[in-house]
Amino acid sequence: MDIYEEISNLKRQGRRSALATIVNVQGSIPSATASKMLVRDDGSILGTIGGGCIENEVRKGAHEVMKDEKPRTFNFNLNQRPDDDTGLVCGGSLQVFIEPLIPSPHLYIFGAGHVGLNLYKVAVIAGFEVTVADDREEYANRERFPDALDIYNGDMDQIMSQLSPSDSSYIAIVTRGHQHDLRVLRWALDTSACYIGMIGSGRKVLTLFHQLEEEGVRREVLDKVYAPIGLQLGAVTPEEIAISVTAELIGLRRHSEAALPHSRHRIRKPEPVKEV
Repeated sequence: MDIYEEISNLKRQGRRSALATIVNVQGSIPSATASKMLVRDDGSILGTIGGGCIENEVRKGAHEVMKDEKPRTFNFNLNQRPDDDTGLVCGGSLQVFIEPLIPSPHLYIFGAGHVGLNLYKVAVIAGFEVTVADDREEYANRERFPDALDIYNGDMDQIMSQLSPSDSSYIAIVTRGHQHDLRVLRWALDTSACYIGMIGSGRKVLTLFHQLEEEGVRREVLDKVYAPIGLQLGAVTPEEIAISVTAELIGLRRHSEAALPHSRHRIRKPEPVKEV
């Protein structure tokens, strides 16, 4: 299979990969400048840049590049590997440029009201592909969300049964009511999404979490939910909330320290009041 054809296939599947290219060669190595190797997110490869002498290390570097989403150049000195029992005669040095091939991040917005609409607008500007879902056709439609990747309206349970967020997907729960939020959150916790955020006050979040705990959901699972959603900027209006949520998504995607304090739920059951 052609490397570039496989790159297109992986992008359509929403999968990550990295392309390694030899950009400089000195001495004797078992490959040539411009040789390429594609490393998929599961560690499998397509193509070669010289066999066992360097491919294992390039595979490791590819995973680092995929994680950081930043290209890097790696230097390898094969003369310093006298004990490398690979069956290849390696002597020389080379540079390998590894570039990440990352599909656009996918954000699922549940709720097409004022917050959902503004979140869609800001997230699209930030480079997210957006899918919108709501039980109301007059809200979830192409006229309101012209640049959305997909739009779903109707019964939420049926909608959710059609969706399969990947481990690089983001889910924002901003529906019109507590029970709708609960239904979506219950479903979202069983997905592979890297981010699940839910709007609401601390009291609302605490109430819904307690209900899920009573249903058997473990506390450590709930601790992964970003709730209340968004960086704590004091946002009030739908537009401000949308900016705070998108900022949180960007912080998580870019591994920013600014997002980490908010990356674990802080709401706990209140301590019982002691009578004096």
